[in-house]
Amino acid sequence: MTHRRLQSAAMFVLPLLIPGAAAAQISLQSAVTLALKNSPRIRIAQADLAKARAAHSEVKDAYVPVVSTVGGYGLSTGAPLNVPVVFSISAQSLVFSFSQRDYLRSAQQSTEAAEHLLHNQQIEVVEDTTNTYIALDNALQRQRTLREAGSFADRLVTVTTERIDAGVDAKVELPKSHRTATQIRLQRLQLQDEIAANTGHLALLTGLPEGGLRTDSASIPALATPRTNIPDTPASGDSEGVAAAFSNARAKQYAAFGDQRYTLRPQVALSAGYSRVATELSSYANYYPRYAGTADNPNSQNSYYFGLQVTLPLLDLAHRSKARESAADAARTFAEAEQQRGVFREGKARLRNSTLELELRSEMARDEQEIARDQLETLQVQLQSVAGGASAIQTTPKDLLNAQLQERQRYLDVLQVELQLRQTQVNLLRQTDGLSVWVLGATGTVNGDAAAGAIAQPTNTPGSPTNTVIPQGATAPGVTHP
Repeated sequence: MTHRRLQSAAMFVLPLLIPGAAAAQISLQSAVTLALKNSPRIRIAQADLAKARAAHSEVKDAYVPVVSTVGGYGLSTGAPLNVPVVFSISAQSLVFSFSQRDYLRSAQQSTEAAEHLLHNQQIEVVEDTTNTYIALDNALQRQRTLREAGSFADRLVTVTTERIDAGVDAKVELPKSHRTATQIRLQRLQLQDEIAANTGHLALLTGLPEGGLRTDSASIPALATPRTNIPDTPASGDSEGVAAAFSNARAKQYAAFGDQRYTLRPQVALSAGYSRVATELSSYANYYPRYAGTADNPNSQNSYYFGLQVTLPLLDLAHRSKARESAADAARTFAEAEQQRGVFREGKARLRNSTLELELRSEMARDEQEIARDQLETLQVQLQSVAGGASAIQTTPKDLLNAQLQERQRYLDVLQVELQLRQTQVNLLRQTDGLSVWVLGATGTVNGDAAAGAIAQPTNTPGSPTNTVIPQGATAPGVTHP
């Protein structure tokens, strides 16, 4: 089902991204959809899920009769070693086993774990694509800002040179202006490397050509802060990775139950068959003359059998040791799942605190940019007043250029903090299971439903618990020892 959804999503999105378009611009939702289709990690998880489902069917099909047939015809002489069977049909199946029921439950939990892992991989791809897209969009905005700042810095060098030639400024002002221009050129060079790295990674995720790949800022949803006020409690849920860890632990627990219930418990198997016997080309009737019967009462050439085989293992030390090994493995797996849950909740709490801190830093950066903008506007007014001869305050074009550079630098600080805030919030939304809703929340997106449908939701087995801890030597609700 997930594969068909991914195909339909790709058919919907790909016409929007034809290489002949005027600009290779892609929305966040399109990038997420293509990444879900193109990701090798998701294909690996899908293969693991298919394998788990096949293993579940294999355990369940032990109750379905295995039917086989054997045939052959030939000449034999001398003492017969076997009954001369022309062909035979046989069927065998398991009827009842205490252990098989636990193995079936174990396979069900393994399938559930594979479903959780598939969904976890899809969410990781969404997170990686979203963070890369946001970083690229932010870098492109900073590139435009640095381009403006670079023009201001070059003009500042020119104005400073003129003022030094006119004897207004000291010569030391020129190296300062050169230093400002050089710093901006260095920032632009570093930013080009950052843009190239993000563009390459986004192209790798989506499978699109790297050249000319650009973002659409309007497709990025607005920052949503209410989630940071959700209390970090166990009721808020665990991640798909934690859920997969506990499902895997329950699978091992059921397998341990099955190993423990092997000895001193009966196993019932069904066996049935039919054989066709022919003695014409063999010496069987010569060695066993009573088989031919009499002319009035010949023996039948057909053989049928049907029966139930009951096996009661009395002593099997290998299975007993295997049961202890399985129990220890299950206890270890549950301990690892508990540890993973603890790390997840600690990380989520740190992300919440980081998000709140970054929100405050973003507000401070915007306030500083607003202050710099007000100062720039004041200098512009003063400069116009000086040009009209209506102001006694000495304001020069150099002061205006410095104010413009300062305002652009403050805006760069805002963009830097915004990038950290958005990426931290994406990580938090991933852990609170709200990332797909946030990504698809932009107004006017055309393929959001397709991207949402491409994310497979794990299917919990009815009646099976999730994220349940089973301490060593005990059982949890839903993991009972029948």
